[in-house]
Amino acid sequence: MYRHLTSLLLGRRVHQPQFTPVCLRFGSGGCGRWEEEKKEDGIKWIQLEHRGPYFAPLYEPLPEDVQFYYNGKPMKLSLATEEIATFYAKMLDHEYTTKEIFQNNFFNDWRKEMTSAERNIIKDLDKCDFTEIHKYFVDKNEARKALPKEEKQKLKEEADKIQEEYGYCILDGHREKIGNFKTEPPGLFRGRGDHPKMGMLKKRIMPEDVIINCSKDSKIPEPPQGHKWKEVRCDNTVTWLASWTENIQHTLKYIMLNPSSKLKGQKDWEKYEVARRLKDVVHKIRAQYRMDWKSKEMKERQRAVALYFIDKLALRAGNEKEEGETADTVGCCSLRVEHIRLHPELDGQKHVVEFDFLGKDSIRYYNKVSVEEPVFKNLKRFMKNKDPADELFDRLKTSILNKHLQNLMDGLTAKVFRTYNASITLQEQLKALTNSEDSVAEKLLSYNRANRAVAILCNHQRSTPKTHEKSMQNLQAKINAKKQQVEEAQEELKKAEDEFNDTKDAKAGANVEKKKKKLKQLEEQLSKLNVQATDKEENKQIALGTSKLNYLDPRITVAWCKKFGVPIEKIYNKTQRAKFAWAIDMTTEDFEF
Repeated sequence: MYRHLTSLLLGRRVHQPQFTPVCLRFGSGGCGRWEEEKKEDGIKWIQLEHRGPYFAPLYEPLPEDVQFYYNGKPMKLSLATEEIATFYAKMLDHEYTTKEIFQNNFFNDWRKEMTSAERNIIKDLDKCDFTEIHKYFVDKNEARKALPKEEKQKLKEEADKIQEEYGYCILDGHREKIGNFKTEPPGLFRGRGDHPKMGMLKKRIMPEDVIINCSKDSKIPEPPQGHKWKEVRCDNTVTWLASWTENIQHTLKYIMLNPSSKLKGQKDWEKYEVARRLKDVVHKIRAQYRMDWKSKEMKERQRAVALYFIDKLALRAGNEKEEGETADTVGCCSLRVEHIRLHPELDGQKHVVEFDFLGKDSIRYYNKVSVEEPVFKNLKRFMKNKDPADELFDRLKTSILNKHLQNLMDGLTAKVFRTYNASITLQEQLKALTNSEDSVAEKLLSYNRANRAVAILCNHQRSTPKTHEKSMQNLQAKINAKKQQVEEAQEELKKAEDEFNDTKDAKAGANVEKKKKKLKQLEEQLSKLNVQATDKEENKQIALGTSKLNYLDPRITVAWCKKFGVPIEKIYNKTQRAKFAWAIDMTTEDFEF
């Protein structure tokens, strides 16, 4: 069956090892693409065939009338130098180009790519004028937006053709969608937060940089003409299709399957099942780390206090990194003395720890937490005779913590605590907040409030959108207009009721019912707008998406939707529904995390 299906989809016959599908139940539900043969440990696939990555198009030179100026004079640049100039020009209206570190890194890398003649002339970024180039790309972008419908349709058809050719693979007989099948185009590195390498040149990815991963019996994808792959390998213990090393941080980049794929769905399911297993042993783990607060070994005390914070506050563990490679962000294990302050009493609470540090993506984590007395005393001990820049947990590394967690439960890591606490918080909040008598809009508000409790726990903040105030003004205008309509409908109903009382006419009675129905409809619309305004205001500085897609077991959401009659599309968009198809298929309303 699979060999025949592969031949139909790829237009050629491919040798495919025979095997019999076996139904493996993740939960309730029948045998399907999510539930197939259990492979040997570590084996992800038997057959994998794909087209390889789609490479970013080559640079197209600027028109002759679009000039770069140096020291007030037009200057013709070589093709490579001009291309890099366009990267900077496109970002002129972005705050990045106002930052000194971005400017310095860009200028240093740009000069490396210049010809010697250009380098002898261009010595000062302040004398460079990119405004014409910037205007050219702004105008080009506006022209693209203003294209007639027919032209936009042509562009869409071209994109669909590329998607069809490069955006799918055959994996064990299934035609699976690929996630990011395009290589990232060259440009300027931005990084997250105040990254020390922002502004550096991200070089073009070439076939010679790329490792292809496919099965031995498949047709190996052909590189662009005149090029060859860095390597072709057959490693069925990994799920990536191609990889390369980017030149800024020297990290591996991968082409992976789409989140909606069978393998991704199975990995998601396994992740949440590990978190569910934690609930059966978490009480023992908590009892153990409380005992370890009194250990004679300082490293055990530090490990126990760090684990308490990871459990109680959903802090990230924090990974070791080379100095200067990334922004100065920390997690629990890499906290420094300067990141906490101890208050024996504060705001009527005892043993308060005040946290203030930059977490992932340089988002500030600021929190005041009342902790148990042994934790407070241990922290005082850890800080004794240390400078502000010294490590708080100087006997602890993330690898040591995770090794200890593996001994407590198979598959347990610090991140599992985050997933567990996020999911259990959502479930508890939904039970507390949801009223079965509420309208769908009110239930959605309850869901978002439950999700917001998780986002606050996980410190998923965002800056208030620039459009927020304007958006709220527009929404308030709609509310005011709807209030006016409600008042008018109330007056109309009163007149209709007065007329009926005077005449007792059947036609007048029918008119009363009509007016009542109209009023009820308008009141429901007003209520929906008010709920929307409340939700928007409460969410202005909280990012709900990260926890919803990465830390919350989707089965909790699906079960809630089914139990309270909320359409699943009100929570998950089309892409997200594809990602969580496994959960939607298998979950009943009585699911418990």
